[in-house]
Amino acid sequence: MKHPRQRNSICLEDAEILSHQAYPGDQHILRLRAPRCAARARPGQFVHLTVDPQRPMRRPISIMRACADDGWIELLYKRVGEGTTLLAARAVGECLSTLGPIGQPFRITEKRPLLIGGGVGMPPMVFVAESLKNSEHQPMVILGSETPFPFTPRPSGILLPGMPDGVIASMPLLDDWGIPCRLASRQQMPGVHQGYVTDLARHWLGALEARTRQEIGLYACGPHPMLQAVVELAREFALPVQVSLEEFMACGVGGCAGCAVEVQTENGPAMQRVCVDGPVFDGYQVF
Repeated sequence: MKHPRQRNSICLEDAEILSHQAYPGDQHILRLRAPRCAARARPGQFVHLTVDPQRPMRRPISIMRACADDGWIELLYKRVGEGTTLLAARAVGECLSTLGPIGQPFRITEKRPLLIGGGVGMPPMVFVAESLKNSEHQPMVILGSETPFPFTPRPSGILLPGMPDGVIASMPLLDDWGIPCRLASRQQMPGVHQGYVTDLARHWLGALEARTRQEIGLYACGPHPMLQAVVELAREFALPVQVSLEEFMACGVGGCAGCAVEVQTENGPAMQRVCVDGPVFDGYQVF
C-alpha cells in the first residue's frame, strides 16, 4: 500500500495536560491541549512524547481521539516501564513536549469497515470509529483486552445479529455514538466473549451473507500475534486488511531506522520504517 508522505504535518508543541485519569490494569487516559496536532491528526497516527524533563528519550503513543475545534488530543497508554511510570506521575497543568502527528493513517475504502483492537491497540480503532460516525461507512468494532478494560463495559443498546448468545457488552462511548461494538477477553467478564477478538470476528463474519461480507475490510491494531491472526482471518474470507504495527522507536521521525520491518513490495522484500512508512501497512505485505 502506498501512502503520500506525512512529514510536513508534524508539529512540536508544549502540550498542557488537561486531564489524566487512571484505570485498572495500570492504564491511563491522557488529554493534552495540542491544537496544532489536533488539527492535523488522522486515525492511525501517533505522537512522540517527552515523559519527563530528565528523560530525553521520547515515547510513541497512539492517538485515541482528537478534537480540532477545541484543540485537544487524547491518548491511552499502559504503565509498563520506567518511561510510562514517569508519565503516569505527571499532573494536570504540567506540559509535555509533544511531536506529532506522525505516520501514515488508515485509509478507509470499504463500505463496512470491521475494526479490531487489542490492548493498547484499541485507541486507533476508537479514532477510526469516531471519524466514521457521521459517514456512509458504518463501522463494526471488536475490542479485546486481557486486563480490565479502560472503561466500564455495559450492555449495548444496538442489536447486532450474528453474535454468540449473551455477548452484549460494549464500550459505552461507541454505543453512544451509535456504532456497534462487542468485547472479547479470556478473562471472566459479564457479557464479554470468552476468547480472542479474532474468534469473535470469525463468528460474526461467518454469519453474514456472502454479498454483505464482500463489502467488508479489516482494520486492526494490537500485538503482533493478534495482527498475524487478523491477517489469517482476512485471508480466510478473502478480505482486504490494514494493520497498525507496534514497535519500539528511538527518533520516531525516520532518522534512525531502528523500527524498520520487512515488507513485501511490488519489487520484492524491503525494509520500511514503522514510524514514517507506517505504522499502518497492508496486512498481506507484512504477514
